Amino acid sequence: MQMFRNHGITFAVYPDAQGTEKVFPFDIIPRVISAQTWRRLEAGLKQRMAALNLFLDDVYGRKLILRQRVVPPEIVLSSQQYLREIEGLPVPRGIHCHIAGIDLVRDGKGDFFVLEDNLRTPSGVSYVLANRHVMKRVLPDLFAGYPVRPVEGYVHELLRHLRWLAPEGVDDPTIVLLTPGINNAAYYEHLYLAKQMGIELVEGTDLVVDLDHVFMRTTRGLKPVHVIYRRLDDEWLDPIFGRQESLVGVAGLVNAYRAGNVAIANALGNGVADDKAVYALVPKIIRYYLDEDPILPNVQTYLCALDDDRRYVLEHIHELVIKAVDGSGGYGMLIGPESTKDEREDFRQRIAARPRSFIAQPVVALSVQPIFDGGRMRRTHQDLRPFVLTGPEVYVTAGGLTRVALKDGSLIVNSSQGGGSRDTWVLAEYGEDSQDA
Repeated sequence: MQMFRNHGITFAVYPDAQGTEKVFPFDIIPRVISAQTWRRLEAGLKQRMAALNLFLDDVYGRKLILRQRVVPPEIVLSSQQYLREIEGLPVPRGIHCHIAGIDLVRDGKGDFFVLEDNLRTPSGVSYVLANRHVMKRVLPDLFAGYPVRPVEGYVHELLRHLRWLAPEGVDDPTIVLLTPGINNAAYYEHLYLAKQMGIELVEGTDLVVDLDHVFMRTTRGLKPVHVIYRRLDDEWLDPIFGRQESLVGVAGLVNAYRAGNVAIANALGNGVADDKAVYALVPKIIRYYLDEDPILPNVQTYLCALDDDRRYVLEHIHELVIKAVDGSGGYGMLIGPESTKDEREDFRQRIAARPRSFIAQPVVALSVQPIFDGGRMRRTHQDLRPFVLTGPEVYVTAGGLTRVALKDGSLIVNSSQGGGSRDTWVLAEYGEDSQDA
């Protein structure tokens, strides 16, 4: 913990009586994934991202999957994250989601399932890199005995993918990372990634749009900007396009994007594909676009917007986890087996009033692994968030962020609710490069 504090590896919690900055709890026992298991996970992640990018291109274009009713159009088009304003808008290189974080869980039988897709501004990769750095400093001898695949290449790959997005004819693009500012929960990550890539970390006030071109204010005047890795949600990105009260966005940015003068990663409108109701449709999406069965299955999901599913959910609410389709961070959930009668009744009323806003899933017995807690070993639940870059190639981090539910018996791994993390070791294939201590 002291090394994390010394290196400023923190996250922010809102609201928090102890102050905004907290050190991310870290457990020194690594999670180990075999090379064979990782091969399957990597293939499943690549398959899923290929299908989701095709889906985004279709629903903002010809809408064939909706016209053919392979998935219910009313579910997709009613998403609060669906942006009709960008229908027909071409995206650089034809890719909508350049950076994704896919949440995986492993059940008691050892099978992996996709729990959630994060296709807008996924966070957490900086902790993957920080965890590895700390482990190499604290326990360097451990790496000598295991062929662990490195993770440090992520930053190089991210920069390469961003450069590839530059507008036509720009050979040496200027790339910036656009942050909401120091009070954002993931500001440490924004600062870390910008520094590691050697690009400028900017806020909305640092950028200006003139004649549909984006410029960065510098001490030497205005400098053209060609690629923006944005860590702002769609509605805050441009007060002309989204929320007029936004003080963190850049006025006119979306028009510059429309004109093809700047690339934005991730693209606008991706939220429709990580809406939790649309998540339930991803197996059908994969079969439709790729003519393949999903390599990584979803957790069984009930859509409260569908009459039969809603009846089942209301009858079995004490057995299920109820989630808001736009919820995050473990908030806005009902864990049926741990809930009170009044809490269940409250959610019944919410579901009846706004059925499209909720899904339900069975309680997944997340895989467990010991943590070192105060001199003793204790079992805790964990999940896994690998990061996928889609660009000239598809790159998957070797492992990803393993989040740990530090509270005894808890299934919630989110840092904002007391979760921590650990280093994730993917073992290398025979003859493959491995991590040096």
